Formats: sequence, C-alpha cells, structure tokens
Amino acid sequence: MRLTVIGCSGSFAGPESPASCYLVSAEHEGRTHHLVLDLGNGALGALQRHVDPADVDAVLVSHLHPDHCIDLTGLYVTRTYHPEGVPSDRLPIHGPSRTEQRLHEAYEGLGAEGMSSVFEFHTLAPGTPTRIGPFVVDAFPVNHPVEAFGFRVTADGAVLAYSGDTDTCEELTPLLTGADLALVDSAFVEGRDEVRDIHLTGRRAAEAAVAAGGVRRLMLTHIPAWNDPEVCRSDAAAVWPGEVELARPDTTYEV
Repeated sequence: MRLTVIGCSGSFAGPESPASCYLVSAEHEGRTHHLVLDLGNGALGALQRHVDPADVDAVLVSHLHPDHCIDLTGLYVTRTYHPEGVPSDRLPIHGPSRTEQRLHEAYEGLGAEGMSSVFEFHTLAPGTPTRIGPFVVDAFPVNHPVEAFGFRVTADGAVLAYSGDTDTCEELTPLLTGADLALVDSAFVEGRDEVRDIHLTGRRAAEAAVAAGGVRRLMLTHIPAWNDPEVCRSDAAAVWPGEVELARPDTTYEV
C-alpha cells in the first residue's frame, strides 16, 4: 500500500500545497486500485499529476468543511462533461450524513438529481467496514465541531490511520493502535491556540499515538500556511520516541 500526499495544508490551500487530499494505492487482481481520502480546495489539479481522475475507485470524505470536500464539485465536472467520454459506472463517495446535500448546495444550477448521476453516495457508519478492492476502511467518529471521521485503511496487512480533523478523543486509540503509518492533524500550536475540541497540536498528536500503542511512524499533517512546521514537529518530538515526520505534498510513502 502506498500513500501519496496530494495536499496537506490546513484549513485553506497554501502557497506550497493544496488543502487536504491523500491518494492511497495498492495492487490487486492485476491492476492498481486508488482511494482518495478527502478532496479539499486546490487538490483536484494536483491529483492529476499522480492519477487520472477516471481511475479513482472511491473517495472518502472525513467531514464537510470546504478544505476537505469542495473539489468534489470539480470532479463532478470531469465525470459529466469530459469530451473524450465519461466513465460508465458511478463513483462511490463515502462521507458524513449530509454529503450529497452539501455538494448539491455547493454547485449552482444542478437539477433535481444533484450529482447522483455520476456519484454513488454512501453514508459512513462506524462499526461497518467499507470494502473497496484490496482496501478495508473503518471510520471512527472524532472530535471536531461538525460530524467528522478518521479513517483506518488496511490492505495487504499494512495499516494507514488518518485522523482527519480532530482534537483529543477516546476514538483516537482504536483508530491509531498498531498503525504502520499514522497521519495525524497538527493544525494548532502549543501555547498559542488555546481553544479546544477543534484540532490537535503536535504534542497532543504524539500523545495520542503513544497512548494508542504500536504506532510505527508518526506523520503530522493539516498544518496551516501561517504555522512553522518545525514548531509542530518540535512539539511532537517532546513526546514521540522516534522520528516525527511531516507530510510533504507530491510525495509518496510506502506504508
């Protein structure tokens, strides 16, 4: 299983990275399968450097803030109007309970069917795994001001844990436990951002990974352009016993 960071800028697209988007790929039955975790603003353009959007097998949306979902409107265009033809099958979109309605509201002038002509919408259900090709995805509700989920993706015995946007919560333990790679929100900075129940700091991200146990690699993500990533890394390094990695756009990692 491979993780390609398409965008990792927190809350809005930054000068060096789109907002949240992660491409997860694995070989299965003679072809490469692709999952997209979130598709925030600016991400669809960068995604095309790594995969043809027509070859994506499913999109999983952690929550409905624009920096995690709004480029689905552009993906709708590629699947509706491409001059060389469009895929015959509807693309599965797995997200929170209002995903279809949210996208309908975001795209002016849609007909009554909304985007269901090209997307097949599914509501995430914690405790019910989603199976797509070689991937098994478990969704965990996390601590954010809106309905939000983290994703635990398993394929070929490897585990990628993606926290989505969250602050400290009990669900981070089963989400992160034993992960080969934990991709964790680190949007806030220790001593500066005192508001709680929105995002983790680097330190709280590391504390969650340590408490979960068995995490092999900790990678911080969702760092806004106004933050110094090295400050977030330093906050995490005070707790994490190994190397603290930073997500880098246009970079592929083996999980």
